[in-house]
Amino acid sequence: MASKPGGRPKPPLQQQQQRPWVKLLTFQHFQTTSLSRHSYGYVQGSMKALIENEFSRLRGITYLDHAGTTLFPQSQLARFMDDLTKNIYGNPHSQHISSKLTYDTIEHVRYRVLEHFNTTSEDYSIIFTSGSTAALKLVAEAFPWRPASSEDGGSRFCYLTDSHTSVVGIRKIAEAMQVSSIAVKPEDILLSEESNGAVYEPACKTPHLFCYPAQSNFSGTRYPLSWIEMLKSGRLSPMTTPGEWFVLLDAAAYVSTSPLDLTAHSADFIPISFYKIFGFPTGLGALLVNNRVTHFLRKTYFGGGTAAAYLAGEDFYVPRKSVSERFEDGTISFLDIIALKHGFDVLERLTGGMENIKQHTFALAHYTYTVLVALQYPNGAPVIQIYSDTEFNSPETQGPIINFNVLDDNGDIIGYSQIEKMASLHNIHVRTGCFCNIGACQRHLKISNETIKKNLHAGHICGDDVDLIDGYPTGSVRISFGYMSTFEDAQTFLKFIIATRLGKADSKLPFQIIPRETAAISVEPVEQKARVNGHETGKLPREDALLHAELNNSSATLKAMDLHSPETEPQGGPHITPLTSTGALDGGLPPLTITNIYIYPIKSCAALEVTKWPVGSQGLLYDRNWMVVNHNGICLSQKQEPRLCLIKPSIDLQRKTLVIIAEGMEPIDVPLDENSGEEQQICQSKVCADRVNTYDCGEKISDWLSKFFGRHCRLIKQSSNFKRSANKEHRKDPSHATTASLSLVNEAQYLLINRASVLELHQLLNASDENGTEELLPMRELIQRFRANIVINGTKAFEEEKWDEISIGSLRFLVLGSCHRCQMICIDQQTGQRNQDVFQTLSSIRERKVNFGVYLMHEPSDSSSTCFLSVGSQLLPVLKDTENDSLPSSRGAD
Repeated sequence: MASKPGGRPKPPLQQQQQRPWVKLLTFQHFQTTSLSRHSYGYVQGSMKALIENEFSRLRGITYLDHAGTTLFPQSQLARFMDDLTKNIYGNPHSQHISSKLTYDTIEHVRYRVLEHFNTTSEDYSIIFTSGSTAALKLVAEAFPWRPASSEDGGSRFCYLTDSHTSVVGIRKIAEAMQVSSIAVKPEDILLSEESNGAVYEPACKTPHLFCYPAQSNFSGTRYPLSWIEMLKSGRLSPMTTPGEWFVLLDAAAYVSTSPLDLTAHSADFIPISFYKIFGFPTGLGALLVNNRVTHFLRKTYFGGGTAAAYLAGEDFYVPRKSVSERFEDGTISFLDIIALKHGFDVLERLTGGMENIKQHTFALAHYTYTVLVALQYPNGAPVIQIYSDTEFNSPETQGPIINFNVLDDNGDIIGYSQIEKMASLHNIHVRTGCFCNIGACQRHLKISNETIKKNLHAGHICGDDVDLIDGYPTGSVRISFGYMSTFEDAQTFLKFIIATRLGKADSKLPFQIIPRETAAISVEPVEQKARVNGHETGKLPREDALLHAELNNSSATLKAMDLHSPETEPQGGPHITPLTSTGALDGGLPPLTITNIYIYPIKSCAALEVTKWPVGSQGLLYDRNWMVVNHNGICLSQKQEPRLCLIKPSIDLQRKTLVIIAEGMEPIDVPLDENSGEEQQICQSKVCADRVNTYDCGEKISDWLSKFFGRHCRLIKQSSNFKRSANKEHRKDPSHATTASLSLVNEAQYLLINRASVLELHQLLNASDENGTEELLPMRELIQRFRANIVINGTKAFEEEKWDEISIGSLRFLVLGSCHRCQMICIDQQTGQRNQDVFQTLSSIRERKVNFGVYLMHEPSDSSSTCFLSVGSQLLPVLKDTENDSLPSSRGAD
């Protein structure tokens, strides 16, 4: 942890070590490294004014995924909405006045798109599609492939290995046409360019297609646009097969921050996606087709608007002459196309054009690159490994993308998933993985084909967060700049890297999180006075006493609660079977004991701590039965809304109500169960990719939550007659398949943590401040951050990860595996404030695998009786890979 202000001053040597980082982060350094050659900002106005006027929603957020999508300016949306409210746009296939307006506006936008790429309708046609992927697919389906024959070797489809998945997918269509596909490495085509070893036979007209990206979406490398003319003239060939080469230029990534002059670089096909340029609209792209090739494009299916004439009862069809009308099946997305006009207008007004954007974004990328490559650990080891084919010398060869992995001081890669989670704690948005470009990922990370297949067999698929397998990376981290990116964005990102990797050597540069105003509310913990089954739930044993006992390598003994049935059975239910504690283990050592039990009635809200609680069919009774959703019905979690932890629910089993309180709000009651006398509004929601049936809890609680959060929210509850299957692929052993069901939990019915594991983390957190000026993080607060249902004591740190099963009295639980932690453990459950040290420290002690706690699933029994879990109950675990064999009695306390 970094020292707080007012701590003892650093020694002179450390001050000297800090100076290089301080200098690197100044605007003056930015000016000397980047601005001498590349301009920053726009003459139309200051970057500060641009952000305040157009992107105020970015306040407190550092957005660095512009290669994924850039962001739309507020005025673009306002002008578009004003246009829609003042005009009537009908279907362009009709003939009335409003339809004619739509048709004319679309044609105007076509001219505007062509003008943007410095060409005209005499040379190019525009086919609107749903995006660049659809445009690529259209080329694959329409290209005049020639199958191999005895007289002709047939067409070839060649593509650069540094290509998007959507390009590589063309080979399946080519295969169906009996056409061979060949992947070409960038270094091979560059060698071919140098040697000029093309095989050119003018008489051979077999059509071949070569596709390459103008800019790699993985590394930002910009490949020579001069290849286009060299390929078409026969001076360059990706292979020695004779024939005529046509060029498919994947420009989707390139045109987001650079001008593309189609007069100078006349590719045959250019697919684009407009959201990459403007941020809005999404779901709209285009294929620009060189008019010299439109005559030989083939089309089989014909949809509405594409036919000049056809018969329903006879195989008669005549297509429209215009290539646009011939290939735009059905009614195009005309309102989105109209939005493009406002996109072009606003972009020009704000920036002055794509050349300015090109210079601005590259200045930021060049500066960030120069700082990253300069960062070193005290032992001289680099902090960052960058994957690039350039040294960021020119925007002609490098786009505003930096792809990298973070290293530790031993040179080992830290998984991208960990970096992404840490970045999110600082409100920094980055992209991770392989970015739908497995070829570039393999080349830069040196991943073999065999390893890709092996990783798939191990369970890793594209897009998941499995970042390291056997110590080797499966992907990387990517940052990218857009036209509204600022020096402060680059500086914030660099501060994040320095603070998290070099913080101990440079404690003057801790990155301070600036939370949203709504997340800054600090309240005192509310003592819960509700009585549950005759037990008071507010006052529990002090954590300090347990901590003192643990620090002295002994285990505090909690007095077991009464394990017999209470006088009043909850809810008037069936007879309650008591749990009986197991005997002390041999050797007289402290037994494994439950020290705390928590339930979380509302998902992501505050915990309700109890001493004794019923076990239900989905876990602890009423655990995570409710959740808060936004206006779109999407579940809110503390990752998006940290103040959820300030919502404190309690359960009154006698009155059958859920009582909800929060600072500054009047308490409110919600019935525990559906009201049979009222018709409930059933709706479908989603929890961790599972569809669940829920019902809305009404307007009263919705108004209460909306007032607290300052935005529209609703409370929903899982339907009692809906069963969410728990039989997921948590285990490889099919014999452990279960018929158990889940509530609204993420993974499993129960989460168990071990006090000894918490203690090890606690000691490291509080020892990390060398000067002793950092306030101790209380053990109780640390436990609460892990949001467990069951907290145990009496075993070594992380011993719980070795268990296969546990028994608690008559209850048997399967251990499903470790809980892979996210950034929620950095949220103080009493205040909603974030502190990234917990996640970072846990990552360091778990060898970058941020696992903590284990998931449990209760094996259903045939008994109809209700059982309880109680504080003081003892556990009997079974080790993995053993059968019916408990832990040895020689197990000692830590």
